[in-house]
Amino acid sequence: MVDEVRVLRLLRSISDDLAVLRAEASADPGRRADPLWLRGVKYTFVTAIEAAVDVAQHVCAAQGWGPPRDNGDAIRLLGAHGVLPADLADRLRRAVEFRNVLVPDYVEVDNAVVLERLANLSDLDDFVATWVAPPGS
Repeated sequence: MVDEVRVLRLLRSISDDLAVLRAEASADPGRRADPLWLRGVKYTFVTAIEAAVDVAQHVCAAQGWGPPRDNGDAIRLLGAHGVLPADLADRLRRAVEFRNVLVPDYVEVDNAVVLERLANLSDLDDFVATWVAPPGS
């Protein structure tokens, strides 16, 4: 059985992270010059995407759809079972791939890619919106 309280707590975490990312997307050049600014943005992406993965892993386990091969597969399974629209599942799998680069290869991350993602948070926004108003509701 899906633990709705757990899912809602994770969605709140994503929403909180999105609020931080949106605020940082409009940060002035002085703020962006702070050496901790980009590090904070990267970490906030990691925690937001990780919370989405936690939702996916929980739902897959609760519904008996697993175990997924990896975190991207957990997202794919949500799409395959109609929990997420297929296009959103694809976009979120790319977000998981981005997170997978941020964590072990953070030194090698192209900061331009981070800034591009910061300018478009629609995948995570759409993920949260899907749970608040599931497809077909």
